[in-house]
Amino acid sequence: MTDVFTPRQARALLAIADTLIPGGDGLPGARDIDFLTSVSRTAQHKMLPRELHELKVFLDLWDTRGFGVVNRIGPRRFSALPHARREEALLAWGTHPLTPVRTVFQGLRSLLIGSYYIAPDATAARAATGYPEAPGPLPDAPDRPLRPITVPAGGTRLTADVVIVGSGAGGGTAAAVLAAAGLDVLVLERGGYHDDRDFGRGELESLTTLYAGAPAISAEGQFSSLMAGGTLGGGTVVNWSTSFATPDTVRAEWAAHGARQFAGDEFTRALDAVQRRLGVNTGHGAASSRDAILERGLTALGWHCDAMPRNVLGCDQGVECGRCGYGCRIGAKQSTAKTWLQDAAADGARIAVGVEVRRVVVERGRATGVDAIGPDGAPVTVAAKAVVVAAGSLQTPPLLRRSGLRNRRIGENLRLHPVTAVAGVFDEDVRPWEGGLQTRYSTEHADLDGDGYGVIYETGPVSPGAITLFQPWHSAAQHAADMRAMRHTVQVGVIVRDTGSGRVTVGRDGEPVVRYRLSDHDAAHMQRGVVGAAEILAAAGATSVRSSHQNRVAARLPGSLDGFAAAAQREGYAPARCMMIALHIMGTAAMGGSRDTSATDPDGATWEVPNLVVADASCFPTPSGVNPMISIEAIAHMNASRLAARLG
Repeated sequence: MTDVFTPRQARALLAIADTLIPGGDGLPGARDIDFLTSVSRTAQHKMLPRELHELKVFLDLWDTRGFGVVNRIGPRRFSALPHARREEALLAWGTHPLTPVRTVFQGLRSLLIGSYYIAPDATAARAATGYPEAPGPLPDAPDRPLRPITVPAGGTRLTADVVIVGSGAGGGTAAAVLAAAGLDVLVLERGGYHDDRDFGRGELESLTTLYAGAPAISAEGQFSSLMAGGTLGGGTVVNWSTSFATPDTVRAEWAAHGARQFAGDEFTRALDAVQRRLGVNTGHGAASSRDAILERGLTALGWHCDAMPRNVLGCDQGVECGRCGYGCRIGAKQSTAKTWLQDAAADGARIAVGVEVRRVVVERGRATGVDAIGPDGAPVTVAAKAVVVAAGSLQTPPLLRRSGLRNRRIGENLRLHPVTAVAGVFDEDVRPWEGGLQTRYSTEHADLDGDGYGVIYETGPVSPGAITLFQPWHSAAQHAADMRAMRHTVQVGVIVRDTGSGRVTVGRDGEPVVRYRLSDHDAAHMQRGVVGAAEILAAAGATSVRSSHQNRVAARLPGSLDGFAAAAQREGYAPARCMMIALHIMGTAAMGGSRDTSATDPDGATWEVPNLVVADASCFPTPSGVNPMISIEAIAHMNASRLAARLG
């Protein structure tokens, strides 16, 4: 795997890594572990070929005398500088006035520091944080219940009544509904099949097998990551089990866009069916230490706090639960692989994994099947009476475009939940990697302007690889101190319901290009949320708080947060100024009442091809405002039911 990078590129990577994470004081440096294998595997997974090519060109130039002039270090090689001078050179990139320069720094920071902590042999680095090593799969884990079909090597032709692209919340649910209607269903999943017996492995293995990768350099530098699942069952296998029904106010908002059933009994029945099948309950809500601190702070402030509804049955709510963002070893999470896909298979549906659909075949205005690439790279063609696309809000628009659809609304209206975090350090031993994934939340500031838009507060389990998403790098010494304090740290997530939007277009390579900038209005909401999260942590007894801004914004406690708030406001939320990720990506094939204002009609069908139906979060006219799994499954249930009725 290390041959991803040439020796010259590898030397540049190590020179930068030696600056970011030099080791010492009991910690290994990048050269002391199999760092290059970890960073190579991570880069191949996270990056599109065009992105990886750009990184390699950059690395070819990095440690040259000519690039030293660009770096303002004179005609000198970066690797020849003393450590303090190398830190200054990197920080100059991180605080540069030009967005593309800051974005490069943040991309390198995330890739290299993340790869360091998830390297399989970086045990000493993880031990310094208190984080336990991965336990491995349970020895008595049951056999996989699903039996995907074998796709013959060298290519094959298949037939079905309905072919479904994707197997997550949308595709898995649609498969069960259509198979129950007596239709011959074939589900095509790009990822692999992983179940209980595969979970419990280290972060490198889990991140590169269970999560979707590219695109990595995303949204014009606004986000360090666009999070999505990449295995059979999609995000439902790795999400944090939070199971909110679509709020009534959001349903009314969606209905006003022309799909009026969102406000009626039809969608209510779909929501009820989904919650029953997933066993949504509040009976597995024992508060983790993180959520106990969140609740303590909210209660002290007199702010809203409530228990999370979760789709788990038999969850231990302890050590196992804290890990299951990398798959639930004990099978408690009711993912589509545990529910809808098993229902579909029982009704005769076939499932194929490792198959990437590249095009929907459209003839005389009708979808007649798909063209795909099998696990061995050979062509797979499927003839079908209808096609359901549930590839996710980043991949659905490029697939529709590659298939010849021209509606200008396809790929527009990219909506999401921008997320940042505020970290609080406590005297108590928090062990933030343990306990219920999410068991408490607050909507205290969910309606900041009287229109249903604002922020919600949630926590989540922390691991050495994941914490770097919200942990900017200020110096090697400061980074090491922050990581050693990880076991005493709680991150309160600030989740914004965006009012602005972006778009997903298609590059010349046929892959998605994501464009998104946080609007000024949403940045103001983010600022209120960052201050609110700090207030929660302070009220809970934190000894210090820090935001996720590149220029350090922090406060010692007890004491005033006025300086913290002013510094956060001054640094702002422009791309690569404050670490954010994009959760719950939605809206790029929105349902509505007119082809001029929406990409799909009230049946979820594309306006140009009536038997080509979308059944994922792309359908959302506006953001859900809450974790969207239940909403996605209800839309898929409703759209698939309508398609089944049309197919007779």
